[in-house]
Amino acid sequence: MNEFVKIGIWVAVIGAVFAFLWWRGYLKRFAAYVAETREELRKCTWPTVDELKGLTVLVFVAALALGLFTVVVDFIASKLVLLIT
Repeated sequence: MNEFVKIGIWVAVIGAVFAFLWWRGYLKRFAAYVAETREELRKCTWPTVDELKGLTVLVFVAALALGLFTVVVDFIASKLVLLIT
């Protein structure tokens, strides 16, 4: 099939979908959703760079502690199972 025919078919399909969405009012609702989301995000307080760095370190330390806890509990549980069996 000719490459231009394939492109033409895709343009027609995308155009038909766009027209249907416009006709049903979905595009207007989506635009309103995006506008409301932007308005709400302007109200948010974003962390400073220093706060972001500190919280990132906190997450890494918490993940490391949780991983270490999991390894220790798994080791103890495996030793108990070996002791019982």
